Amino acid sequence: MQGIYEEEPVSSFRDSLSTIDKEGKRVWVYPKKPKGKFYNKRTLVSYLLLAFLFSGPFIKIGSEPLLMLNILERKFVIFGQIFWPQDSHLFALGLISIVLFVVLFTVVYGRIFCGWVCPQTIFMEMVFRKIEYLIEGDWKKQQKLSSQPWNSEKIMKKGTKFAIFYLISFFIANTFLAYIIGIDELLTIITDPPSEHLAGLGIILIFSAAFYTVFAVLREQVCTTICPYGRLQGVLLDKDSVVVAYDYVRGEERGRYRKKEDRAALGKGDCVDCHQCVHVCPTGIDIRNGTQLECINCTACMDACDSVMDKIGKPTGLIRYASEENIAKKTPFKMSTRSWAYTGVLTLLVAFVAILLITRSEVETTILRTPGMLFQDQGDNKISNLYNIKIINKTNHALSVDVKLMDEPLNGEIKLVGNELVVDKQGVTEQAMFVILDRDVLTKLKTKIDIGIYSEGKLIETVSTNFMGPAK
Repeated sequence: MQGIYEEEPVSSFRDSLSTIDKEGKRVWVYPKKPKGKFYNKRTLVSYLLLAFLFSGPFIKIGSEPLLMLNILERKFVIFGQIFWPQDSHLFALGLISIVLFVVLFTVVYGRIFCGWVCPQTIFMEMVFRKIEYLIEGDWKKQQKLSSQPWNSEKIMKKGTKFAIFYLISFFIANTFLAYIIGIDELLTIITDPPSEHLAGLGIILIFSAAFYTVFAVLREQVCTTICPYGRLQGVLLDKDSVVVAYDYVRGEERGRYRKKEDRAALGKGDCVDCHQCVHVCPTGIDIRNGTQLECINCTACMDACDSVMDKIGKPTGLIRYASEENIAKKTPFKMSTRSWAYTGVLTLLVAFVAILLITRSEVETTILRTPGMLFQDQGDNKISNLYNIKIINKTNHALSVDVKLMDEPLNGEIKLVGNELVVDKQGVTEQAMFVILDRDVLTKLKTKIDIGIYSEGKLIETVSTNFMGPAK
């Protein structure tokens, strides 16, 4: 057990941020390299998500990318489905659902998202931090390297690390650009001479510098200061929320470990005050001070504490996923009625968004009477109205469209002004048309009519509008 209990016990509760000194200057965090079962699981999850992120632009469904958010051209593709500005209501409903999902998920499950799924955590802890450990060594070696004067060793290690950091940042910036403009357009830009895309190159370099600043300079400050989700934690969490928690009932009073001593008889808890949970924390906090704004639920402290408990023959789980209620009442974690209810609501929200995406119409048609035009008497007891029809084709293939009246008793017909309706893939077409009805069926000033939009003999949409005529 030698070498892991070097710090003097600290009994006072914190009254300041661990990453800021008394003069208000930043205290650089050098976390110890974590290891353990939770870290291994997080590594696996992170690598799967990274693989998905970097392969995403190359995955296509049909001829469309898996995901593309082209704000400049107002073209959005989600799971191969093209969304237009006319689908903004779906985005609004989806955004509301996501906000509700985040709130309810955090109330029940705490900040599991931050520790396991957040891109900032994944890139920082599973990419940049690993490279740092590889080049500069573990935390003590990093501290020593940073404090020593600039010499050949420091210049080589720091220079190599920062160069690799910027290259990875450049790669990340290009990946995000691929999600905006599409991988085909990005490959065209890459293969063309740089002189033909100077503006784009400049933007990429700026975004690369931004990513570099986040992961090489700001680091944990993104989670503790910049990210709004961390700030929301204070109002979203309650005593039943699942968080990474220190079991103070079992752990206190803290005391150094002595072989063969009866800790219970001496009034000591299981916490041996080794500070290993503090050393591995990427945001520099002491989890024993309770749930804190800076905690990202990364589980590094859980692995560190479990390894110490194993060494001294104590049960693991002194730091574990639990709620304040579980700790205070010494009860195991159990899903409460509220937790099940919120989880049910979360499931319904996901299903709701999925249904919106699945049932979205591939064609959107608008039929409006031409402004300022009255009905026309066509003779032979026929009345006509002039309409403007606009069809948006959201599919990846051209559509030949037929327009027919759905109400057979009206005994009417539709005449297009011009050629047949053909809508290019992802295109828009507009045309005028006459709707002609018998005068005898018009019993009032406005008559509701349904117009069917057909493609290859299949009804793909029905549009309702009003027909103006002389009332009896």
